[in-house]
Amino acid sequence: MDDLLRVGVISSTHGVRGEVKVFPTTDDPARFEALEEVLLDTGKGEVITLGIERVAYFKNMVILKFRGIDNMEEAAKYKGRDLLVTRENAVPLEEGEFFICDIIGSTVFEENGEEFGILKDVLQTGANDVFVVTANNGKEVLLPVIDDCVKEIDVEGKRIVAYIMPGLM
Repeated sequence: MDDLLRVGVISSTHGVRGEVKVFPTTDDPARFEALEEVLLDTGKGEVITLGIERVAYFKNMVILKFRGIDNMEEAAKYKGRDLLVTRENAVPLEEGEFFICDIIGSTVFEENGEEFGILKDVLQTGANDVFVVTANNGKEVLLPVIDDCVKEIDVEGKRIVAYIMPGLM
């Protein structure tokens, strides 16, 4: 299980005072208000801590002002970089909820117990999530995450049981 969880991606600068627009990758963008700091993946194998000075919202974006970053040029170098939090600073999960990163790599089984493939990614479409599964035959299968298809998710065991609807293959 990953120790760091992505909560957003810096998409661009905002204004001339060092603010950045962040595309939130969390279910609750308001969570930024409770954070005092975030971790930034520099893309160079290094993670740095940035203190949050101010939070605002614009359309579907979160506008963040970091302490010590006071102009557009300083902020621009972080464009496209991930913002992360530790598990201790993550939103508490409800019963039956999980972090996507915890199920990536899970083995997907059919209801009859036959191994079907490996979960490679999760697409968040708005209506329902979609599991991207690399089937044992090498083909990529898109499996809608609905009760009719996904029957069981065992996060600890990295195991998913699914009904593979006719036509998915």
